[in-house]
Amino acid sequence: MSTVPATILAATLAVAAGVPLLGWALFARPQDAAARSRANLTRGLDMSGADPRAAVRARPGLLGRLVSALTPAGTVVRLDRMAGAAGRPAAWPVSRLVAAKLVLAAIAAALGLLVVSGRPGALTVLVAVGTTVVAYSVPELLLYSRGQERQQAIGLELADTLDQMTIAVEAGLGFEAAMARAGKNGRGPLAEELVRTLQDIGVGQPRREAYLALAERAGVEDLRRFIRAVVQADVYGVSIADVLRTQAAEMRLKRRQRAEEKAMQIPVKVIFPLMLCILPVLFIVLLGPAVMDIVEAFG
Repeated sequence: MSTVPATILAATLAVAAGVPLLGWALFARPQDAAARSRANLTRGLDMSGADPRAAVRARPGLLGRLVSALTPAGTVVRLDRMAGAAGRPAAWPVSRLVAAKLVLAAIAAALGLLVVSGRPGALTVLVAVGTTVVAYSVPELLLYSRGQERQQAIGLELADTLDQMTIAVEAGLGFEAAMARAGKNGRGPLAEELVRTLQDIGVGQPRREAYLALAERAGVEDLRRFIRAVVQADVYGVSIADVLRTQAAEMRLKRRQRAEEKAMQIPVKVIFPLMLCILPVLFIVLLGPAVMDIVEAFG
């Protein structure tokens, strides 16, 4: 009766233990009433001034403390910053992202150990290590991708939103009332950020800090430039209607320029698929029969 190698048995046990841990990291929710209340109160708030590791340490149980001990502080801070850029989705708090990174890395390492034990070699070890690193980075990459998509959506909505605010201000509304109307009529991430900024002002945050926090959260250069113009207009007493009109025209011009730039990049991007995929097949179809006839004639 053959015995199972110790490495294969250890890898199998690790995978068997990793799957429930992955389910816990992705779907488990704190059962403590205080933890649920704290999450509801802090959801959507800017926690940049707090310690991001506190959210990880707040995870109840031994696994939460283990996750906090195994995760560097820089990783938690980076995930917290990326979560802010992604809009802080309620389904993916920082504690769950940290746990998912560790669990995915553990599963990938166990599978890599299983493969290396069955077929040892330098290439196999390199592939196993690379797979583990990629698995550890998957939640971070997904969060970064969501943040990039959100920033692009904000950039696309900015010109239209400024047009709406310009019309509202010229019709007699104040700047904050125009922001409220644009946030109410909008459906994208920019509207959510405007509503959140008004909520920050409503609970007592100074207007300047609320506007600067909006630019910092969004991470869009055009929006940051617009916020700086609004802050300067408020300081120097410039008409906000003129600022909105100028900024809206500039945003429309930049959006048109970016569209033209992408259109001009299309021929360059098409060259590589054309040369690597289409032209070789076309040459085979056109010259293949002629080459076969030449071979038969002189063969």
